[in-house]
Amino acid sequence: MEEKELIEKCQKGSRAAQWELYKKYSPLLFGICLRYSDRRETAEDILQDTFLKIYSSIGSFEGAGSFEGWMKRIAVNTAITNYHQNAKHIHHEDVDDYAQTIASDEPNFDSLEFTHEELLSVVNTLPDGYRVVFNMFAIEGFKHREIAEMLGIDINTSKTQFMRARNIVVKKLNELKKIHRN
Repeated sequence: MEEKELIEKCQKGSRAAQWELYKKYSPLLFGICLRYSDRRETAEDILQDTFLKIYSSIGSFEGAGSFEGWMKRIAVNTAITNYHQNAKHIHHEDVDDYAQTIASDEPNFDSLEFTHEELLSVVNTLPDGYRVVFNMFAIEGFKHREIAEMLGIDINTSKTQFMRARNIVVKKLNELKKIHRN
């Protein structure tokens, strides 16, 4: 079934079309959900909520822009909402308070590639706040100002959490690189 026809049928409430939509896009959207959650079960819950939102708001999709991009945005926003609902503490930190350089620790991975699973595993070890900011900035391409607005944090907190997350990722990838060598 063509995407346009699939969208139209979903807009009319066709369960068969909704199932087709789910089968076609759930792997892609699940990958996004996994990046924003600490456990597979949580990612599955976020995915379910994402599809409920897609189904309930598909009538508002007017065809302007990418349908896939529209669904990805819903998945990211749903993951952020989940983060907010489960966050116990949101720390406001100043970038000036965290002035650590990692240039000497910067990995050179030219001769070694990591699998998708290895990279995802490293990112999933990050603390919740760091992982969300890291994903939004490094993977989704949001700017720190957008991240700060979406998460309700200070822009400097977004920058700090990204820097700290990046440091952790670099350190863990360096450790993984050593394991690969042995």
